[in-house]
Amino acid sequence: MNIDTFLVSNQFFVGWGTLALINAGIAQGKGRSGLNWFFLSVFLGPLATLAIVAMEKLPEIIE
Repeated sequence: MNIDTFLVSNQFFVGWGTLALINAGIAQGKGRSGLNWFFLSVFLGPLATLAIVAMEKLPEIIE
């Protein structure tokens, strides 16, 4: 394995992890579990982003 292959694969994982963090933030903003969406995003990546963006914000519960 040469250094170029290592750098490209490393950048891929950094980008995928950053996307998972962004998805967790978007999910929390819509009233959903950020932790659950983070883990879901690790496996689904951009598909999870599309799902989160398509979902409506949950109504707030007033007690």
